[in-house]
Amino acid sequence: MFSNKTLLITGGTGSFGNAVLQRFINDDRFGEIRIFSRDEKKQDDMRHILNNPKVKFYIGDVRDKRSVDGAMAGVDYIFHAAALKQVPSCEFFPIQAVRTNVFGAENVLDSAIQHGVKNVVILSTDKAAYPINAMGISKAMMEKVAIAKGRALGLDATTTICCTRYGNVMASRGSVIPLWINQIKDGKDITITDPNMTRFMMTLEDAVDLVLYAFENGINGDLFVQKAPATTLDVLAKALIGLYNTETKVRVIGTRHGEKLYETLVTREEMAKHEDMGNYYRIPADTRDLNYDKYFVEGEELISTLEDYHSHNTVQLDVKGMQELLLKLPEVKQDIG
Repeated sequence: MFSNKTLLITGGTGSFGNAVLQRFINDDRFGEIRIFSRDEKKQDDMRHILNNPKVKFYIGDVRDKRSVDGAMAGVDYIFHAAALKQVPSCEFFPIQAVRTNVFGAENVLDSAIQHGVKNVVILSTDKAAYPINAMGISKAMMEKVAIAKGRALGLDATTTICCTRYGNVMASRGSVIPLWINQIKDGKDITITDPNMTRFMMTLEDAVDLVLYAFENGINGDLFVQKAPATTLDVLAKALIGLYNTETKVRVIGTRHGEKLYETLVTREEMAKHEDMGNYYRIPADTRDLNYDKYFVEGEELISTLEDYHSHNTVQLDVKGMQELLLKLPEVKQDIG
């Protein structure tokens, strides 16, 4: 389905964009890959490293629809990864999160629809489920915008819009694993917010697999979640200390502003209508209409009996299992030989 097609990756210089690019650059599934971002330095670095005529670079910002339109002509598929992702910065500048994560996503979707793009996959996060911080709230609104547009387009539309929701992607920019590795190398203590805090663990390869699955199987308004194991921060720290064969100490610093004890990938409301796809959950769009009377006389008893799918009740990795997963990371393999 991807033969000689054109793929546009927004935020293509980030961790997700790079992972998607590396998966496709050396095969014939896409004839052209466009990298759209506002960071000209990272684009220039990528251009020199890749030196591949298959990859085209577009400077722009998803907040500016005109720049999005300039990269959209002839595009068949879009992976929308451009976003503000750091919890602390979004807490201090929430309106910036809204402008990029909500209005920016709307610009990409509107441009895709106008240009007849076949399929758009939007990147979301577990922080969008029961959000308690500005980043999660903005991502939750982004999901609502994408799902609403997909639902309005319908099943027979030219453009299909789907969302993918991720847990913690290991070693992605700003995540805790690179921080702790640097602390170990610098001879510093590993700083843990709460040893009992759990997080889903996914590799970037897992993330790309989920994008492909959504491209190939999604219909308008779908949300896809990959089933993933989780671990406590205590186990993760012990796994890294063991792999690096160090006596590094662990220092508990307390929960940061806007952090959860565990992350939810699928809410119980979503579990009530989910479809189990084996390695994935598919959550179809809510197709209820605007007849508000129904909301007072109808409900779903099933919801009260269900449990969220979160990082406390999924498969829990022990130290050995976490080390096996860490060894899939190129950075870790290179460090420890």
